[in-house]
Amino acid sequence: MPFDPHIPPFPRRVEVLAFPSVQLLDVTGPFQVFATANDWAEREGRRRPYAPLVIAPGGGQTAASAGLALLAEGLPTAKVGLDTLIVAGGPGVHALAADPAMCAWVRERSRVAGRTASVCTGAFLLAAAGLLDGRRATTHWSRCAELAATFPAVRVEPDPIYIRDGAVWTSAGVTAGIDMALAMVEADLGRPAATAVARQLVVFAKRLGGQAQFSTDLALAGADDSFDGLHDWVRQNLRTRLAVPMLAARAGMSERNFLRRYKQATGLTPARAIERMRVEAARQVLGATTQSLKRIARDCGFGTEETMRRGFLRVLSVPPQAYRERFPV
Repeated sequence: MPFDPHIPPFPRRVEVLAFPSVQLLDVTGPFQVFATANDWAEREGRRRPYAPLVIAPGGGQTAASAGLALLAEGLPTAKVGLDTLIVAGGPGVHALAADPAMCAWVRERSRVAGRTASVCTGAFLLAAAGLLDGRRATTHWSRCAELAATFPAVRVEPDPIYIRDGAVWTSAGVTAGIDMALAMVEADLGRPAATAVARQLVVFAKRLGGQAQFSTDLALAGADDSFDGLHDWVRQNLRTRLAVPMLAARAGMSERNFLRRYKQATGLTPARAIERMRVEAARQVLGATTQSLKRIARDCGFGTEETMRRGFLRVLSVPPQAYRERFPV
């Protein structure tokens, strides 16, 4: 019978695309999740559900950016059926994204795959291949603004650990590939299997919080330093009502020009950026003190506990009290 991508092969073939200067954990993290799912299935007396393998242009040894060499198979043709194609990230991904032949191969392989995914900056290759046009997508927090600017047809979201938009999945930086792979295992085999794999790997089956658990200071300064002075002032005045006219005046710009340039520089609106800075300030206090939520909300400019709770849910996907318990600074 001809291969039907809607009926995945068993065991499910999972190809992880590597390349010179690939990020090592982008490859090995998801690979280990599927390998551990196989171990779990064997202990349960079941058939191995996955056939994971590493592929790379030309095959053979491929050196990761960390200096460790991976042994990979060559790129298969579109006639070889598969369930999942995962494109890893790393410094070398931009060379692939600039190669029309490589982009064509990814498009062709994606048509055969039941699902296509990227880890970290692997999203740049999917975007270059046109697979993210009109879709929600994410990548490493420090590269979200670049992805959005380079590929305006992609709806880039900086907060999620991973995003599933139809048959296309994208994940945030490095270890987020593990979270995404666990979600794939849950989709394929059910929650008990994913939980068992996560327990074996000693990771959360579903991590609380988005990739905004990193420092907001680093995120806002990562791509453009034009507004560093403004950000320093904002952090010192979080209890102030920080409206756009005040911010534009501090930046020495008209409101319209300020809004346009700020979004270009940070990938965020001023309101979203200020909310993140307030959440950043609050989470620092939550992890270092026993101050009440009411006082923290007031001191960090939220005004009320409820406003702070909504901000935490938007930025970290976890309420303040749960953050204090699970993510101490």
